[in-house]
Amino acid sequence: MMKKYILFTLSILSFLWVDAQHLNIVIDEGSGLSEPSIFVSPNNPDNLVAGAIINKYYASNDGGLSWSEGELTSPYGVWGDPCLIVDSNDDFYYFHLSSPSGFGSWIDRIVCQKSTDLGQTWTSGNYMGLNGTKAQDKHWAVVNYENNHIYVTWTQFDEYGSYSPNDYSNIHFSKSPDNGETWSEALRINEVSGDCVDEGNTVEGAVPAVGPNGEIYVSWAGPLGLVFDKSLDEGETWLENDIFVSDIAAPGWSYNIPGISRCNGLPITCCNLSHGEYNGDIYINWSDQRNGSDDTDIWFIKSTDGGETWSEIRRVNDDEPGKQQFFTWMTVDQITGYIWFVFYDRRNYDDTNTDVYMAVSTDGGDTFYNFKVSETPFLPYSGTFFGDYTNISAHNNTIRPIWTRLEGSYPKIMTALVNENIVSEKLVQDFPFSLQQNAPNPFDESTYISFKLRSQQNVSLMVFDIFNHPVATLIDNETLPTGKYTRHFSAADYPINSGFYYFVLRAGQKETHKKMLLIK
Repeated sequence: MMKKYILFTLSILSFLWVDAQHLNIVIDEGSGLSEPSIFVSPNNPDNLVAGAIINKYYASNDGGLSWSEGELTSPYGVWGDPCLIVDSNDDFYYFHLSSPSGFGSWIDRIVCQKSTDLGQTWTSGNYMGLNGTKAQDKHWAVVNYENNHIYVTWTQFDEYGSYSPNDYSNIHFSKSPDNGETWSEALRINEVSGDCVDEGNTVEGAVPAVGPNGEIYVSWAGPLGLVFDKSLDEGETWLENDIFVSDIAAPGWSYNIPGISRCNGLPITCCNLSHGEYNGDIYINWSDQRNGSDDTDIWFIKSTDGGETWSEIRRVNDDEPGKQQFFTWMTVDQITGYIWFVFYDRRNYDDTNTDVYMAVSTDGGDTFYNFKVSETPFLPYSGTFFGDYTNISAHNNTIRPIWTRLEGSYPKIMTALVNENIVSEKLVQDFPFSLQQNAPNPFDESTYISFKLRSQQNVSLMVFDIFNHPVATLIDNETLPTGKYTRHFSAADYPINSGFYYFVLRAGQKETHKKMLLIK
């Protein structure tokens, strides 16, 4: 049964966090809490669900300030590697490894459990990938919001941890066209297999992304370095030859970090589905030690042509060389188009003291702004397993990272209420315009949108629904001089229902948006 608790009273909050830029929240504490995952609902960003190893789930309906918790159970067992996603109906899905009873059956399938009440209760689940006693590991999932089809990719080991040259690792894919009720037969999609050692020559890190026309994109790391694959027919067929993206410096995606029992730089793949100029761009984020074992860095690369060609790699962390940054994760806010990163960072210390940093790019990954999100550092040590990843989710400037920290030998699962206004002070100081809130808001029939230009600009003003579908174009790439402007939006002119919508102003190469509420 789920239990409810409030982590901090308002009086304690005001006392402890008066100087905090980004309020840190303890979601849970205790043993076995590594490898956290979190997801913000696009329908209502106050609703969040999270998971952590081995079998914990957490839910919040106040934007992450307070959390309820419960223990997941399944007839197939629950054995960590949580992955949380949500569909357009606000149904959440919790993917995890299995541990059913019986010899030789450990992690023999990928299990999916579903919640239709915002993470309060969960189905017993179903599964994909069962293939005898072969191990199914390191899964991730994504939803196509156009049809609510779910896609999952992961690594299959012939025998986990085997050094035999006759045992291989491969990337597998499965999909559900019916809201997680059934799953397609697992399909191998990689061209070149890896070994089963669970180190740099094993193929791992398959995180799928959906493109603007329903494409499925995924990258992973392995003996060839970083490679990319795609499907244009919902996973029925894939490229015959994987596309090489970048090398990953020796020792590959698996490397050593002082104080961490095991560390990796496995890639994360995202696609920008926002309405701006970066729509359709594909991003890959990873970390490696190409600059030496004492200088682990966070890297980023992008493609603007469906993954056929790739940019030069860019360094996300903006500190001086010679420090350690590791366990990165990336997401795209599909309303703003901003790219958000979270990672552990030791730039401020000469020992193993560790902060949590974030970075954001507002220009499609050309530049990155770094900021510290954790309030205090912590000291990890190799006796405590930190898992293989952090995580982050974002929607319409609700940005929620999640990570593990230590208090002595006591692990905690943390999030932060990222103060977008503080970040924006840096990001928008050179914006060529300002956008005001529509009035009236909420509105029942019509409303007015005003903005001010600080210089002559090519301007577009559009209205979108919460899933980025265009509703109305109020200004279509017009050249306007300096001044203040107001445009009228009448809901009666469009076949739309009550709910939240976004109006988006683009001027030059920059854009911003605000949310409005239609009540018919």
